[in-house]
Amino acid sequence: MIQFLDLHKINEQYRGQLEEEIHSVLNIGWYIKGAKNETFEKELSDYIGVSHAIACSNGLDALRLIFKAYIALGRLKAGEEVLVPANTFIASILAITDVGLVPVFIEPENAHFNIDPKKLQERISSKTKAILNVHLYGQISYSQELKQLIDANNLLHIEDNAQAIGASWKGVKSGAIGDASGFSFYPGKNLGALGDAGAVCTDDAVLAKTIRSLANYGSEQKYIHECQGLNARMDEIQAAVLSVKLKDLDASNDKRREIALRYRAEIKNPLIKLPNCIDKMGHVWHLFVVRCTERDALQSYLTKCGIQSLIHYPIPPHKQKAYIEFGNCELPITEKLANEVLSIPISPIMEPNEVSQVIKAINEYK
Repeated sequence: MIQFLDLHKINEQYRGQLEEEIHSVLNIGWYIKGAKNETFEKELSDYIGVSHAIACSNGLDALRLIFKAYIALGRLKAGEEVLVPANTFIASILAITDVGLVPVFIEPENAHFNIDPKKLQERISSKTKAILNVHLYGQISYSQELKQLIDANNLLHIEDNAQAIGASWKGVKSGAIGDASGFSFYPGKNLGALGDAGAVCTDDAVLAKTIRSLANYGSEQKYIHECQGLNARMDEIQAAVLSVKLKDLDASNDKRREIALRYRAEIKNPLIKLPNCIDKMGHVWHLFVVRCTERDALQSYLTKCGIQSLIHYPIPPHKQKAYIEFGNCELPITEKLANEVLSIPISPIMEPNEVSQVIKAINEYK
């Protein structure tokens, strides 16, 4: 079986370095918010090109902290609206509703699955104060058209950069484009920890200070709590692991790009619709998502061929029981994508012959 993502093999190549770092944490005897966190935050902020990086517990908490901080600072208020892609993982929506803000679902563009700027203007109201822009599947969801719309309407621009670390737009890394950005380092991400982990990046010093406090129970000084915060800190082991793997991130993303280039050049089956790539450096191919009207049949066929595939995501957020109040939203493109998309294997440790097997199998599908 060609695994969708062989995490054991990915992490095995770092075993010696990871064991050394974990032993270092054990020897130091400090496990949360210590020197390893400080090192990783500095490395991440330098890599992204921002002034501040705040390590935290996971990607959802990173986004929650951003919205919570903007509310604490009076930049947002409960009941105000946030534009968000309808085609996204539910965490994007949870972060908005968790603090009493209202998501306004925007349909994706058919070719690249990201938010369609042309559909944004018609959904902006007097209550619209922010946009949560998701760089879905690893591709930058930003353009001059989107920039003009954000600027013209004075919107806060928050990036959900859970899937696109390392991508760039006109030389600016994703995570440094907006006012603030949330990262996920879930093990399966392009930069993955050995458990849950996340981060926030921003150039706003006041926002960064507020987020750092909120992530630590609303406290800058032990037992003194200025606001109602969370326990959303990154542990030292995960910070140490991420520091090791960050050094190889660009090389790892380049390998993903090479595989994606082969898929896009060599998959010729007319039954399969391939993803669009607007710009090579604007996509890090966290997922390679194809479309097929008989998606379930294609997935069963690939399984029989010894190729594992996954569906991201079979039920859109507005159709989940958790968001029953949005169930009547008319989002036909999002719903059609949910019925047709299939993610095929792509990872930096795939062998050329495995890539060839996937291409051959897909081309022979009838």
